[in-house]
Amino acid sequence: MGQDIFAACESVRSLYQRAEEILGFDLAKISFSGPEELLRQTRYTQPALYVHSYALYTLLRDRGVQAQAVAGHSLGELTALAAAGAWDFEQGLRVVHLRAELMQSSGERYPGAMAAILGLEVHRVEELCAGIEAEFPVVPSNYNAPDQVVISGPQAGVEAAMALALRAGAKRALALKVSAAFHSPLMEPIKREWAQVLTRVTIHPPTLPVYCNVTAQPVQDPEQLRYLLAEQLVRPVQWMGSIESMLNDGISDFVEIGSGTVLSALVRKINRQCRIDHASGMADLDVLGGKA
Repeated sequence: MGQDIFAACESVRSLYQRAEEILGFDLAKISFSGPEELLRQTRYTQPALYVHSYALYTLLRDRGVQAQAVAGHSLGELTALAAAGAWDFEQGLRVVHLRAELMQSSGERYPGAMAAILGLEVHRVEELCAGIEAEFPVVPSNYNAPDQVVISGPQAGVEAAMALALRAGAKRALALKVSAAFHSPLMEPIKREWAQVLTRVTIHPPTLPVYCNVTAQPVQDPEQLRYLLAEQLVRPVQWMGSIESMLNDGISDFVEIGSGTVLSALVRKINRQCRIDHASGMADLDVLGGKA
């Protein structure tokens, strides 16, 4: 993840060098060489994703690809804020690092589970969760697409909801490889710590509209952004709503920045008329730069 842009661009190497100074470990080595079990740990995964996606954004910008607005899914919202100038690369990385450490420890202190329900309408998933609420606090945690909702809760509750979803006609119910129930009320015990972290962070008015996970609307007020970042830990990611809001605001061309094409696939499910590009390495950057 990011090895080709690291090899090709001095500016990217500088970002990884700065990251090593801030984090106290060699992020480039872990990102490019692993070991895989280390990279899977939240405390390393989140900084790796942030630095890689931010580096790609700067390279796109330098090639003349200008964003009208930004949005990010979960952790990606922090990269979106950096892209929009709400904080600089270094400040954003420090916030990501603290968030990752908190979330890593939350899985040990407050274990939980998450699962993706595919092929079942949103309201049906909500009804299933409500139906077992008295026994298990399972809730929708990512509204990803019309036929894809992620749920979060205690392990037994998520397993029960998965079984109910399959019986109700879901095409698939996939357990996610996480150790905690992110974006759910089970994160309340660490929300206070996270909110305290955010009080120490300087947030500037963004220069681009940032469509926030919690509201699915663009937010520019720094204090509102601070509040919503804290709320994001315990409330669902409204990804489908965010894309629909962007479409309603006249945005129909999207570029997914980072490894993988998961978000591109979700946007296609939300609206097949969108133009969607993807940037994960030098070849993509050269193509997109040629279109600018």
